[in-house]
Amino acid sequence: MPDLSRKQLIKSLILAAAAPALPSGAVGQQPHSQEISLDDLRAFGRISGVAFTDEELGEILEGVREARAGFEDARSRWPIEFRTEPRTIFTPLAGGSIPGAVVRSKPTRATITKRPSDEDLAFASVKDLGFLIRTRKISPVELTTLYLDRMKRYGDKLLCLVTLTEELAMAQAKKAEDEIASGHYRGPLHGIPCGVKDLFATKGIPTTWGAGPYEHQVFDFDCTVVRKLQEAGAVLIGKLSMGSLAMGDVWFRGRTKNPWNPKEGSSGSSAGSAAATAAGLVGFAIGTETLGSIVSPSIRCRVTGLRPTYGRISRYGAMALSYTMDKAGPICRTAEDCALVLAALCGSDPGDPSAVDRPFTWPVRIDFSKLKIGFMVPEILSVCVKT
Repeated sequence: MPDLSRKQLIKSLILAAAAPALPSGAVGQQPHSQEISLDDLRAFGRISGVAFTDEELGEILEGVREARAGFEDARSRWPIEFRTEPRTIFTPLAGGSIPGAVVRSKPTRATITKRPSDEDLAFASVKDLGFLIRTRKISPVELTTLYLDRMKRYGDKLLCLVTLTEELAMAQAKKAEDEIASGHYRGPLHGIPCGVKDLFATKGIPTTWGAGPYEHQVFDFDCTVVRKLQEAGAVLIGKLSMGSLAMGDVWFRGRTKNPWNPKEGSSGSSAGSAAATAAGLVGFAIGTETLGSIVSPSIRCRVTGLRPTYGRISRYGAMALSYTMDKAGPICRTAEDCALVLAALCGSDPGDPSAVDRPFTWPVRIDFSKLKIGFMVPEILSVCVKT
């Protein structure tokens, strides 16, 4: 491969930048109407730290305009929906799916045996909420009303809510209540109110990707995560905030706040999912991670996030940041809750060729008396840092 000068590299990057960053099939994307000028290229040069002569900029400008015209023509002829993946498919495990893979999600014994106060109920685990619903100590409608009221009270203050789905939530809660009353209990998520990061497509409900140009974007289908939540009987009460285009915790209405310290952001990009769970506005939430977007806000908001192995949960219908790195996963108040949600969502999916069926069993039976736990004391940590 021939060596490239820095200027040649910057020229090629400018040409590449002429293409829009997102697929043309994304609803709400506005076509480019303003012609690229020399001033635009000068600004790009200042950003990249390379100075071009006016003669060089003139040569680059012609190529950039031609390149963008070609991109726009191609995308008008062959529009690509955002859910269309590149032809190169990343297979996470050799052999793909295992037919008949075991998936069990039976919760352990509940720690709450009677209905607590509303405040304690809002912060109860999925396991305990499921027990209270299954034993008829609380109804899905009552629990959903409680979480909706809290979301209305605190969602805007924390900037963790994008769209409240109250009508849908009450309909799903009533359906769950009727099913449970008739003896049809779907499992530990049945009747539990939840929220999803606003990059998951929801039929007829805005999916904004946290970015202003997509504030009114609406799809005509449900992504696989949302569909599996429906099948598990969960109740969707809202689309939760995310950093713009899955970066950071700032979106088009501001910065999502950490409930324990509202002066700081909740970290990103599953910012709203972590904040809403920590503040007791949902029973659990779903986020996504590429390089830390579940782990980081979970640490900041003091909740439990699970970043599953790539391929555990289908990403079909979710905005992609990296096709070979994105993982969808639960954000809950306990590790066991994460296991219960994972069991409901994991598995292969025709819409996501990278998703596979693999064994998963909870609870795992462990003899805790045979385990050893290690921890770093400050003195040892200080020595380790110095050495």
